[in-house]
Amino acid sequence: MATIELRQVEKRFGNHQAVKPLDLTINDGEFVVLLGPSGCGKTTTLRMISGLETVTGGSIYLGGRNVTWLHPSERDIAFVFQLFALYPHLTVRQNITFPLQAQGESQETIERRLAEVVRLLRIEHILDSRPGKLSGGDRQRVALARALVRRPAAFLMDEPLGALDAEFRESMRAEIKQLHIDQNATTVYVTHDQVEAMAMGDRIVVMSNAEIQQVGTPAEVYHDPANLFVAQFIGSPGMNLVKGHYIGGQVIMPGDNNRYNVPTDWVPALNRATGGDGDVIVGFRPEAAVAASDGELLGQVYATDMHGAYTVLHVNMNHDDIVHVRSNRRTTYPIGTPVRFNLNPQMVRFFDPVTGQAIRREVVQ
Repeated sequence: MATIELRQVEKRFGNHQAVKPLDLTINDGEFVVLLGPSGCGKTTTLRMISGLETVTGGSIYLGGRNVTWLHPSERDIAFVFQLFALYPHLTVRQNITFPLQAQGESQETIERRLAEVVRLLRIEHILDSRPGKLSGGDRQRVALARALVRRPAAFLMDEPLGALDAEFRESMRAEIKQLHIDQNATTVYVTHDQVEAMAMGDRIVVMSNAEIQQVGTPAEVYHDPANLFVAQFIGSPGMNLVKGHYIGGQVIMPGDNNRYNVPTDWVPALNRATGGDGDVIVGFRPEAAVAASDGELLGQVYATDMHGAYTVLHVNMNHDDIVHVRSNRRTTYPIGTPVRFNLNPQMVRFFDPVTGQAIRREVVQ
């Protein structure tokens, strides 16, 4: 069992709180991504799990064993660093096999595992080179190989694909996830790249301001963000967030007579949240907005972005609210063209403008 449990774990550097007390369970065999902007506490959290950073408070359990104060070598984990951390005087072959030699593995086992990882990472041609003669991308691949060859109880990865070119990053996402599935090893992966997080994670832990904002599957954090931060951070572009006033089953939105008729299943929740008459924030993804000649919402095309398979329209509802609408790539909209659009009722979300928290519909049993 390699379940990782963080119980009220926190980290302070003097008066600075790098990680506020958090609780998180990463299940055995799960691939969990810690996602957030720089300085949010994700790497510090990873380093506390590994033992490279001591906790200020709380406890860490690995497979039911309290490892809070154990040395990293006693935790049966492998760490892939963002900045390689290779031995410069050793060849690539020696760097990769070093952990197995330290564990006293047989030469037959060492050669078999070495062959597996170098084939996976396509580095057969550099086995006799030293790190100083390699490109950044090759050095990162060697660092990955050194961790993968160990087959530990848990893999901890701190932005391991950061130095790779775009094409290789895409292929490596799939390879790392496939290796994770084959070995069924618990994996904690840190990144600021939401595309990596959405593509690789079984669950995503979204962090900001030194605390967890939401934990969920990629679909949950994308379609049902817990608050305004998650709504804006996840997605490219992020969720459209438009301020409005709710009254009588409608939200009066900015622009020329823009009145949005709230889906019936949302009315009880909005009545409860606003008292039937109050401000709300309407959230919807670009693909939830469908251009239509009889659309109930109106704006003007401010700019257009061609994305190959589709076009994103930047629609100006007024001077402060520009929303993104996904359109057919074959349809052209000159700048300044009025455009009407409807919202897919299944994909609309609402937020409290004061707390920033999502308003939730009542679940009917």
